[in-house]
Amino acid sequence: MPSKRAKGIASAVAVLALLAVGGGGYLLISLQQEAEAMAVALTGGDPSRGKDLALQFGCGSCHAIPGVRGADRRVGPSLDGIAGQVYLAGVLTNSAENMIRWIEDPQGVDPLTAMPRTGATGQDARDIAAFLYTLR
Repeated sequence: MPSKRAKGIASAVAVLALLAVGGGGYLLISLQQEAEAMAVALTGGDPSRGKDLALQFGCGSCHAIPGVRGADRRVGPSLDGIAGQVYLAGVLTNSAENMIRWIEDPQGVDPLTAMPRTGATGQDARDIAAFLYTLR
């Protein structure tokens, strides 16, 4: 669940979604941009870099991941909509801290998991988590 701070940031992003521009018009921030801003606020990561890392670390060899080339496997669960899931890996509440922890060290959370340790560093895990939190 998002923290009060993250919810506040998301509210601020929503308020800023209508920005006055020259001539009295308005610029609408896209829903994707809003999702990315929320993901950054939650994780401190970079969603764009996280998407690249998901490809680099081979996450798509087990998971279906929207927007990641070749990520259409069914060994692990689909990550489509993971931002809205209540639990991660069936054992952790879905929070940024838990997502990052799971990406860094899945066996540390569940020694019986089939998910391998990918070698993702702390920042890599933050970036991947930021990307995953854009998948609504």
